[in-house]
Amino acid sequence: MSDTPAETTDAGVNRTGVYLGILQLVFTLGWTTYVIYLPKLAAEVGIAPAAVILILMMDQAIFTITDTAMGIAADKISAVVGRLGVFVGALTALSCAAFLALPFVAGTGPRAQLWFIVLIVIWAITSSALRAPPLTLLAKHRAKPHIPFLSALAMLGYGLAGAVSPYLGVVLVKHDARLPFVISSAVLLVTALALSKVEHDLADEASSANKAAAAAKPLGKVPMIFIVSMVVLALGYQLHFSINSAPFYLRFAKPDDLQWLMPVFWIGFNIAMFPASVVTRHRGGLIVMGAAGLLGALAVLGAEFAGNLNTLIIAQFVAGAAWGCMLMSAISAALAIGDSGAEGKVVGLVFSALALGTFARMAAVAGGLQKLPEYTPLLHWAPVACWSVAGAGLLVIAASRVQQSAARHHFEAPTVSPDG
Repeated sequence: MSDTPAETTDAGVNRTGVYLGILQLVFTLGWTTYVIYLPKLAAEVGIAPAAVILILMMDQAIFTITDTAMGIAADKISAVVGRLGVFVGALTALSCAAFLALPFVAGTGPRAQLWFIVLIVIWAITSSALRAPPLTLLAKHRAKPHIPFLSALAMLGYGLAGAVSPYLGVVLVKHDARLPFVISSAVLLVTALALSKVEHDLADEASSANKAAAAAKPLGKVPMIFIVSMVVLALGYQLHFSINSAPFYLRFAKPDDLQWLMPVFWIGFNIAMFPASVVTRHRGGLIVMGAAGLLGALAVLGAEFAGNLNTLIIAQFVAGAAWGCMLMSAISAALAIGDSGAEGKVVGLVFSALALGTFARMAAVAGGLQKLPEYTPLLHWAPVACWSVAGAGLLVIAASRVQQSAARHHFEAPTVSPDG
């Protein structure tokens, strides 16, 4: 018995989401491997330990620019089926070559310091091809109702990588860097090269469904407000998870327990995205982002005032769930906002916002703000302020759009003449 069209479409949807999830998982684990080994590799070429944070900040500054640039490029080249896969595959090959070379170049000593930095820059620039461009396929070739679920599957890879990162740090730190870098590069390249086939399959399904291309239209004011909100939400996440979470746990647990406790945030992240994708499908990404921002702010408050470890674990689980909902719905909202041939651009801006939030957190760490008593209250309350303000603002924007849509439909509704 042959598959029905609906069954075939569902299978294709699942394959697409799983592929994007694997791509994000492999790439994020590669980044984690890089962060784990960077201090050791930098020391081998004569770079002082204090300068490592500056290298990581340089990476994020590059991502802030190139993520959007790669998204714009994806919009331009995706009109021809197969070209996006070739574009991503070629840049990934260059990215993997630079990444793979890092431990080998570092092993030659201080005379290779300049080449070491050049390889990092090449890797940072080209790796942006693995974020926004693949996700543009969701909007180019998939029906809109599927996008929230596919966004959840794609971000599941990101969340799983976050969950295993503490264990990865414990396992890899004592081993030679070359084998992990070779394995990461090989798996990532194979995964990226599969994009061409995925792209062709998506295009075939889209054409068989006779989907019409969306007419190009200029982006309005909403994208700018949306991206500013995304920067604020990303900053809130960075300050809460990367700076405050470990000290919260250390009030009740030992340092050796952190590798088991920190993933609680990511467990909430991974679980919450899928039910939230159903709400996003029916109510829109902006509403879910806003509601999740407010929920996350309450969870951070709960973590701040937790009186025991169990309460803190629950608060961290809810905070992670809220961030998962924010990120999944942000991808969905970006694809909807850019539904005019600018999907890649808006998704690229989302990833640029994430990079900018990471850069700001690293700048705070480099400046030693977390060690200054006078800044402790600021760092503790900033995540609450970021998530609550951005969440409330996004809900206001979503409500305004709903009212405008209702008013437009009211005025466009046909009237019935007296004679029928």
